[in-house]
Amino acid sequence: MSQAVQSPIRVYLMIENRLLREALGHLFRKRSDLRVVGQTDETASLPDDLDTLCDVLALDSFDPKRPMRPLAADNFLTRRFKTVLIGMEGDSEQFLQAVRAGVSGYILKEASASDVVAAIRATSKGEAICPPRLCAVIFERFARTAGGAAREAAAQLRTMKLRQRQPVNPVVERLTKKDIAAKLNIPELTVRNRINRMVKRVDVGSTGPNFGVAT
Repeated sequence: MSQAVQSPIRVYLMIENRLLREALGHLFRKRSDLRVVGQTDETASLPDDLDTLCDVLALDSFDPKRPMRPLAADNFLTRRFKTVLIGMEGDSEQFLQAVRAGVSGYILKEASASDVVAAIRATSKGEAICPPRLCAVIFERFARTAGGAAREAAAQLRTMKLRQRQPVNPVVERLTKKDIAAKLNIPELTVRNRINRMVKRVDVGSTGPNFGVAT
């Protein structure tokens, strides 16, 4: 039984540097699993059907303040294809901006031809590619952000009076308001009011975590 032939990865080159654009085109055409479906510089408009035309969009520049039309720089996450930045500097802020915009691959200018090919193949499969030293930046930024949010929530909880915090443990146990009132020997309306005040104090809102308390 013959195996099904896998379709080649369709790559669209939007490369401002002509020498790099031609070199990448030559490089990709030598790989049987890659197919260049179009190429242009940064000044030209991208095809309207880019979502169905290519699997990977390769760029050699990124500026969130200058969105590309019809492709907005902050719209990569809504696209079916993956985006790879090639020949980039090791600037951590630019890298983080690219990550926020939904870029899947970030290749530095010192990368080899085999590195670029491997990045195209990996991102087409849904993997994320970036240099190890920049990958560490993501972890550090996330740790700082998550730690700050946790400290703020803890500080807000510490400012509550003891009796305001009293219903918290029964809530975690997923009891109803009636159960909590019976357990604490207080009116059910008091429990309801305290829980509502707690939610407002920690700014949970309607999109926050579900405490699991029945009405």
